[in-house]
Amino acid sequence: MLSRDNGIWLQFWRDKRTDFHLAKVNPLLSLCWPRLPPTDGNRVFVPLCGKSLDLLWLAKQGHEVIGVELSPVAVKSFFRENKMTPSKQKIGAFTRWRHGKISILCGDYFSLTLKDLGAVDMVYDRAALTALPEDVRRHYVTHLKKLLPHNAKMLLLTAEDVDPMASPMQAPAVDDELMRLFCEDFHIDLIHVASEQANHATLLNEQTEAIEYKAYLLAVK
Repeated sequence: MLSRDNGIWLQFWRDKRTDFHLAKVNPLLSLCWPRLPPTDGNRVFVPLCGKSLDLLWLAKQGHEVIGVELSPVAVKSFFRENKMTPSKQKIGAFTRWRHGKISILCGDYFSLTLKDLGAVDMVYDRAALTALPEDVRRHYVTHLKKLLPHNAKMLLLTAEDVDPMASPMQAPAVDDELMRLFCEDFHIDLIHVASEQANHATLLNEQTEAIEYKAYLLAVK
């Protein structure tokens, strides 16, 4: 069930339909990461990492970065475009590509085991949760919890539509779906919100919707 969309994702990369790829470091990462509480270690896990330049930014902060990505096209592109020559090693159901402080495990996130990943201190989710179909997100969170030690922390970035009926004076709040997914096993703090107006053309007119870009700090209970 969980792999039903894998073929679609792999085809996106083969066809170079990657408009979702951000060709720069996510500005919320560089803004919010320095504000996070320090941890005892520096191993950062980045699920569903694609070829994100955020991996480079995290490594430059001195972290050991471990991504997981299904598409070998994405993994190969990351190292080629950043002029790196990685080593490759079979690790369980994955192929590990490694150069310096950056490793990417190429394979299915839902097949990842604690033995494959090793102990991590932080998780950085910049689009993994929201990229998944809604009915798969619960499985994503359940599997993530199995991989994390007690008190591990997570920076989660989301883009959320603003309820048009909400009062302009209403304070931003934790998204209802996110609360349902994480509240049982994680402490949740909303640490940053930035709003933006998005225009959507229709056959009759152009609609303007507000989007909130939020950064959450989560900690395993």
